[in-house]
Amino acid sequence: MAAQETVDQKYVYDFSEGNKDLKDLLGGKGANLAEMTNLGLPVPPGFTITTEACQAYLATGREPDGLAGQIEAHLESLERAMGKRLGDPQDPLLVSVRSGAKFSMPGMMETVLNVGLNDQSVVGLSAQAGGNDRFAWDSYRRLIQMFGKTVCEVPGEEFEQALDKAKSARGTTNDLDLDADDLRGLVEAYKKIFLKHTGREFPQQPREQLDLAIRAVFESWNAERAVLYRRQERIPADLGTAVNVVTMVFGNLGPDSGTGVAFTRDPASGAQGIYGDYLANAQGEDVVAGIRNTVPLQELEQLDKASYDELLGIMARLEEHYRDLCDIEFTIERGKLWMLQTRVGKRTAAAAFVIAGQLVDEGLIDLDEALHRVNGAQLAQLMFPRFQLDHEFHPVATGIGASPGAASGTVVFTSARAVELAAEGKSVILVRRETNPDDLNGMIAAKGILTSRGGKTSHAAVVARGMGKTCVSGADEIDVNVPAKRFTVAGQTVNEGDVVSIDGTTGKVYLGEVPVMPSEVVQYFEGSLDPEHIDNALVRAVHRIMTHADGKRRLAVRTNADTGADAARARRFGAEGIGLCRTEHMFLGDRRELVERLILARAEGEREAALAALLPLQRADFEEIFREMDGLPVTVRLIDPPLHEFLPPLEQLAVNVAVAQERGEDVAKEEALLAAVRRMHEENPMLGLRGVRLGLVIPGLFAMQVRAIAEAAVTCARGGGVAKPEIMVPLVGAVQELETVRAEAEKIIAEVVGDSGVEVLIGTMIEVPRAALTAGQIAEAAEFFSFGTNDLTQMGWGFSRDDVEGAFFWRYLELGIFGISPFESIDRDGVGRLVRIAAEEGRAARPGLKLGVCGEHGGDPDSVHFFHEVGLDYVSCSPFRVPVARLEAGRAVVETGGSDSR
Repeated sequence: MAAQETVDQKYVYDFSEGNKDLKDLLGGKGANLAEMTNLGLPVPPGFTITTEACQAYLATGREPDGLAGQIEAHLESLERAMGKRLGDPQDPLLVSVRSGAKFSMPGMMETVLNVGLNDQSVVGLSAQAGGNDRFAWDSYRRLIQMFGKTVCEVPGEEFEQALDKAKSARGTTNDLDLDADDLRGLVEAYKKIFLKHTGREFPQQPREQLDLAIRAVFESWNAERAVLYRRQERIPADLGTAVNVVTMVFGNLGPDSGTGVAFTRDPASGAQGIYGDYLANAQGEDVVAGIRNTVPLQELEQLDKASYDELLGIMARLEEHYRDLCDIEFTIERGKLWMLQTRVGKRTAAAAFVIAGQLVDEGLIDLDEALHRVNGAQLAQLMFPRFQLDHEFHPVATGIGASPGAASGTVVFTSARAVELAAEGKSVILVRRETNPDDLNGMIAAKGILTSRGGKTSHAAVVARGMGKTCVSGADEIDVNVPAKRFTVAGQTVNEGDVVSIDGTTGKVYLGEVPVMPSEVVQYFEGSLDPEHIDNALVRAVHRIMTHADGKRRLAVRTNADTGADAARARRFGAEGIGLCRTEHMFLGDRRELVERLILARAEGEREAALAALLPLQRADFEEIFREMDGLPVTVRLIDPPLHEFLPPLEQLAVNVAVAQERGEDVAKEEALLAAVRRMHEENPMLGLRGVRLGLVIPGLFAMQVRAIAEAAVTCARGGGVAKPEIMVPLVGAVQELETVRAEAEKIIAEVVGDSGVEVLIGTMIEVPRAALTAGQIAEAAEFFSFGTNDLTQMGWGFSRDDVEGAFFWRYLELGIFGISPFESIDRDGVGRLVRIAAEEGRAARPGLKLGVCGEHGGDPDSVHFFHEVGLDYVSCSPFRVPVARLEAGRAVVETGGSDSR
């Protein structure tokens, strides 16, 4: 919302008026310049124009009333303090104009240096610098270049070409070899470029330069790169940027001057020490632009020991003051050190954990604050293997990083081939246009999955994340030809048997094998590394913070697991039960024919035979899972398959029958199957005969599963184990559906359980909007709710999860309709409100109602915080996301002051 435009509203603050806690108003840079000023550090004088002024400008297209006068007043005050006037021909005051949003957006917005220089003041600047003509003309050419590119959108490459031409004429590649005459000629060349593209001469009025530069910084908030960065980092679009007007200090006055950046700790590893870069005889933008090679910060000690020692003292003071890693920019002007910026520095995921632990040890923060300073996204990065890109590897395609990790292997195009080669001990990458449930065995066997279609919530993506498999989906530059066993990309053909590498974090695809580094953090979670007895600062820090998170959190964390192996792995990762066991996954592969017979059965005998064959298979499945989860709850969802996943494709079956008829073959059986498939064909299977509807339409189906669950639990109990089954009825929209299933289930459970001591809970999945809105009624028949937020999102938005992401989500993200896909992070206002309503009304009807969530959102960091706020009892997620959910559940308590919202 734009700030209210009133003449008396304060839009400009001197550095001495602010502090580090005013980031909303002064932006991060302005607030920290004010803080350093208040600490008495050497900061060039200046003032900050607030984010509210930017908001008003962007809302109306003009400066808010009163802003011009306030800038004038602060400029006059700055001129009095410095004893100079902006652009004075004899003794000019020069300023920089810099952006500074609340959240760091490095390089995304604009900066203009040396504002105030013109054809007259450049002579005064030379005299001010002791007759240093080279310095003065170098500063002037920088102003024209930055002002032209930033303020007037002059193509930057034309300035670069003119600079290269000047260096070529001098016979050098180093801009320091250009003398004053060269630079004077370059200024004239730059002016001509400016005139050609703008139709006007370069502005000579210093105040006009200043005003135009300020407006350009305001407008850079909505520049394409800034918008994309905000979306990526989830920074709100309405914050606006502050503008900092700072007295220029010059690092390009000669060998006793320079500029640099410094970190109080290594932002890559977290190690303590001296980290940074220095560039002599340069301005700050030269370090960022990389036009000359910097030297390590330690070499400043030999170049200027006094400034070096002063800088180290300031770095230590700032880190203690901010209680965190600080990122510092500085300039030395003829032996005088100036601090241009400090901020809490960006760091790698590994450094975040290590530094948090170090600061606890140093007494600067406590463990609650350490937990606050790391997050689940960082932990997830640490858990997946990564490529060691020490050599030149160039991607041939880029898709969607659907499931993080790094994987290299032999290309295969069918699940059968993946299983075959994996059995021989080979690493394989399963390449498909898109995957479907029949590919599950191949996906399990593969090291990674690559598809040319789909998005982050496609079948390949969801299943891969659940298994902790690396996956790149939607790499549409790849043309997959499964029958020919090859794909083409970038003019190259990759055949089955060739090796490719995929990066599930970046979405990049490489030809050949890229070296992979294993994750020590996963080794720790799996129990193969003892954090107390290894010399690994990262693992020790992760262990310490995770232990604290587990001690703080209220939410339990379960896992989504369908096999004993998945259950065992999740338990090693800290899962406290299974929140979703998808039984339909148990009916694929060899069992698919039995389910097909069951669904298509017309006679009672056919149906009963199929059910009888399935019962022992199901019972064995549950016995394995109960053994692995001994003593922990296991929520089993009764079968919930869209029918198209188990029936032959209608079109393919029709073609096969027609071809066989043409050949005169006996197709009576196939014709009967085709008639049955046509009878049961659905235009939208996701909204069709599935879940509770299927259980009510096919007699005995749910009864068989309930019996298998109960018998498996009793077997476990009589073997000395403890089984805690929870039977979940899917897709309920009306309490009567649940009541009908429950009545039958209770009879079977009573018959099977007897005096074994096994207790079986019966509840439902809340995934239909009507169920959420009638939760009070449904709770009368349910002992627990588990929110299926995948389907609740799909039905709440009216989206087909399998189709929309590739079709138009990219446009919704581009337009800002979504900040992030609602399938990735819970839509708090819409779908989240349905969850809140159901939780409140369900508990009102049944105070002891157990509440959980088992959709993909159960492992999403932001969503975990929401579920904590709503008062759920647990979240459930894929095994590899269990540690992430544990961490975020602890952070949710810390960030809400330890409150329990129930």
